[in-house]
Amino acid sequence: MPSGTLKTFQFLGLTFDWTTIISTTTAFVIVLALGIFLSRKLSVRPNKRQNLLEWVVDFTNGIVKDQMPAQSGSTYRLYIFTLFLFIFVSNEMGLFLQFGSDAAQVKSPTSIPLITLTMAFMSLLVAHFAGVSKFGLTGYLKNTFLKPTPVLLPVALIDQVTNLLTLGLRIYGNIFAGEILLNLIAGFALPNNTLSSPIDFILSIPLEMVWQGFSLLIGAIQAFVFATLTSVYISQMVTKE
Repeated sequence: MPSGTLKTFQFLGLTFDWTTIISTTTAFVIVLALGIFLSRKLSVRPNKRQNLLEWVVDFTNGIVKDQMPAQSGSTYRLYIFTLFLFIFVSNEMGLFLQFGSDAAQVKSPTSIPLITLTMAFMSLLVAHFAGVSKFGLTGYLKNTFLKPTPVLLPVALIDQVTNLLTLGLRIYGNIFAGEILLNLIAGFALPNNTLSSPIDFILSIPLEMVWQGFSLLIGAIQAFVFATLTSVYISQMVTKE
């Protein structure tokens, strides 16, 4: 990947870089196009595209069913489905779209810690909102922070911060490390973007293919883990301790 200082700009007093914006927007467009493509011409007798879409929906509904109470699960099925699909596409995007300049790059959005921590914060925000909706503000505070005893309030607060960090940094670490290794293998094959050693290039091809396949599996697993943990956190908020 290119190295150097990424181009940034200011908006409403906040600093943004083009890599984050372009990569996230690209993932969003891919997910939107994929959703439109798979859901076209839905019928009672589904075609292959519809079968794939229904399989993914059933898969994410299964995650929700296993983790949440039945009366609450139906409310958050669409969120978990969308979250899983976006993270899966984001995880795998860097395996096929990884290019750019020193000013801006296109890579997996989930290899950017700001993105993964933002998604983790969003999921925990949904979970806490679910708790308030279920028990009201007072009941939510008691159920989340003051049970089984108010003495454990500091522990409950630390637990929420830990949930945020582990949820966001776990996926970032896996995807970022995968992209770094792919770049190292590419650098071994083409040092300085030149074919200096045909033997090194040939040896790197099976390594690149093996790691590409392994990264596909890791990306799918991390999307599953993120969706599952989000369901667990929501379940904890809507279930009485």
